[in-house]
Amino acid sequence: MEKRKTFSYAKYGYLFSLPFILAYVIFHLYPTLYTMIIGFTDLKGLGKTSFKFLSDPFLNFKAILTSELFRTALKNTVTIWIINFIPQIIFALLFTAWFTSPRCKLRGQGFFKVVFYMPNIMTAATIAVLFQALFSYPTSPANDLLMKLGLIQAPFNFQVDKLSAKLVVAFIQFWMWYGYTMIILISGVLGINPEIFEAAEIDGCSGAQTFFKITLPCLRTIILYVLITALIGGLTMYDIPRLYLNGGPDNATLTTNVFIYNQAFSGSYLYNRAAAASMIMFILIGISSVFVFRMYREKDLKKTDRRRRHLAAKKEAVNE
Repeated sequence: MEKRKTFSYAKYGYLFSLPFILAYVIFHLYPTLYTMIIGFTDLKGLGKTSFKFLSDPFLNFKAILTSELFRTALKNTVTIWIINFIPQIIFALLFTAWFTSPRCKLRGQGFFKVVFYMPNIMTAATIAVLFQALFSYPTSPANDLLMKLGLIQAPFNFQVDKLSAKLVVAFIQFWMWYGYTMIILISGVLGINPEIFEAAEIDGCSGAQTFFKITLPCLRTIILYVLITALIGGLTMYDIPRLYLNGGPDNATLTTNVFIYNQAFSGSYLYNRAAAASMIMFILIGISSVFVFRMYREKDLKKTDRRRRHLAAKKEAVNE
């Protein structure tokens, strides 16, 4: 018998994926590898392409790790991220419970979702200008409101006080991202089998019991994704601290990415130091992400093991 010729579509799959692979190699993989290399060199200056490897290959890394300014930037980055992420996840969970609750049939849900998500699609430059106007000195909407409420007697300079500047940056980050987090969590809830919620309602579970005993456990994977992506985004914070106050006042809002930018492009053009700082942050982010993932997984394994033991004890009791 004559064999039939089969037509393979695999080559077309490779052909269609080729533009992405080329874009990834040119704009992501090559810059990353190049950054890793120049961290061990003496490369300095704009437009300079020649460099040589240092006799002490870790000299740039040592200089960054012993830099007081880098430690300040790292501390600011972690502090601002924690201050904005805690209310971000709390508000996102509250709005998720509100929008997905079968008992709370809210009208115009689509409108509210768009309003909450809108700050995330606005450009960072626009938001920075907006908040500079809202918290400007001596006249601003924030100052006018606080004076009318009697909380302050004279205009307060939010952009000079260290704590208030840090809190404003953290608030902007929270305002920009809580809508995005909410959409991710709502998508996770919509992926849960609705029969589970119906069974809970028949059993007489309250809204709070359903949310904490059913919704949250089913969202563990989604919450882990949100936590890790928020951690990565928080530790690479750049646009708002750079555009709002450029790391000021007195480095109070200086983040690690702003520090890296200043090392590379502000005056000294220390590309090698900036590359070393980038690699240090890459390693820190990787370690932090793995730690969060493993901690979350171990917690799940412990809970699963506890349930198995509980079920095994019940079976033994029934058999006796």
